[in-house]
Amino acid sequence: MRHPSGMKDIMENIQAYMQQVGIAARTASRTLAQADTSAKNRALGEIATTLLEQSALILTANSRDVATARAAGLDEASIDRLTLTEKTIRAMSEGLLQIAQLPDLIGAITDLNFRPSGIQVGKMRVPLGVIGIIYESRPNVTADAAGLCIKSGNAAILRGGSEAIHSNQAIAACVHAGLKAAGLPESAVQVVATTDRAAVGELITMKEYVDVIVPRGGKSLIARISADAKVPVIKHLDGICHVYIDDEADLDKAIRIADNAKTHRYGVCNAMETLLVAEGVAAQVLPPLCKLYLEKGVELRGDAACCALVPHMTLAVEEDWHTEYLAPILSVKIVTGMDEAINHIATYSSQHTDTIVTENYSRAMRFLREVDSSSVMVNASTRFADGFEYGLGAEIGISTDKIHARGPVGLEGLTSQKYIVLGSGQIRV
Repeated sequence: MRHPSGMKDIMENIQAYMQQVGIAARTASRTLAQADTSAKNRALGEIATTLLEQSALILTANSRDVATARAAGLDEASIDRLTLTEKTIRAMSEGLLQIAQLPDLIGAITDLNFRPSGIQVGKMRVPLGVIGIIYESRPNVTADAAGLCIKSGNAAILRGGSEAIHSNQAIAACVHAGLKAAGLPESAVQVVATTDRAAVGELITMKEYVDVIVPRGGKSLIARISADAKVPVIKHLDGICHVYIDDEADLDKAIRIADNAKTHRYGVCNAMETLLVAEGVAAQVLPPLCKLYLEKGVELRGDAACCALVPHMTLAVEEDWHTEYLAPILSVKIVTGMDEAINHIATYSSQHTDTIVTENYSRAMRFLREVDSSSVMVNASTRFADGFEYGLGAEIGISTDKIHARGPVGLEGLTSQKYIVLGSGQIRV
């Protein structure tokens, strides 16, 4: 397909711009990889302080983005992810300070052993290099990703969605101020200045400058990135999370957990989308639990047995079990017991987060062993599947892949290991 000459110029300009971004990131990555722990921690502390000092400016920029998004008809789940508050800015600042308190993994040597030849062989923890993060709506990702990349010695190229451009730029200004104060290159964290989608196409194919891509956003974005990228991708596509209430559950505990897992926030990947209830306790737990859901405006879709117990519930169809709603909608199914619950999860789960509520230790341990998800929980809300809650300081994303990083990706997930050999003159014979 031939582009008009004007479009060709734009494409060439974006390509040239992204090349400059890539070159700057690669150069900065070498400096950051050599930075000592105190410099990285100082940068994180300075950024955390600046975020609080500049909170009014950040909220003003965010209000501008939210107003534009509403006028454009952006859905409520996306608006929720886009919106910043004083509380979320404090959480961003606290997350950076928590990252600063974590041990610096870079340069750590492990598994050092002597071989019969006399050499010592071990492994050293090293940065990945340059991380490209592509995300939608959530401007807090700008601070979280920057913090994790700085502490792990990686340079970051951040490409946020057009709906959050002003918020991201305001947060990035705080990041740059912190890097400068710590004597580190501001280009260690770059926010792509253009919202043109062609920039994404460039970013995910710049193998010479970018070492890994982390997409955060809707399924269509992540699927596109995964299909088109020439750079390795850390990703998850769906958050179809389950809570299974066992027939040996504490029912008060079960109601609290299932309520929180669904209604704490709707537009997040760790919200419960399907509730499974053992038939032995369904008549006791579903009526009071579904009363809570209905009071909060949650639409309920259940199998025939559920509909018989809860009159306001509509009959679920096959597609419901496959759906990540990201909205006040919940699928509910009554199962015969543990075996059917695990089989249902194996069939429909996206391997993000699944929880069992039970007081039976053996069943809890079996659930942990047999459910193949990146986070598997006992007697806790799926909403805890989060880097901050796991003590990682923050997360750069969730991975449901099985190679390298799995679950919330924090500092360790942004590093690799290389073999090191220590000798004293040995030669191979």
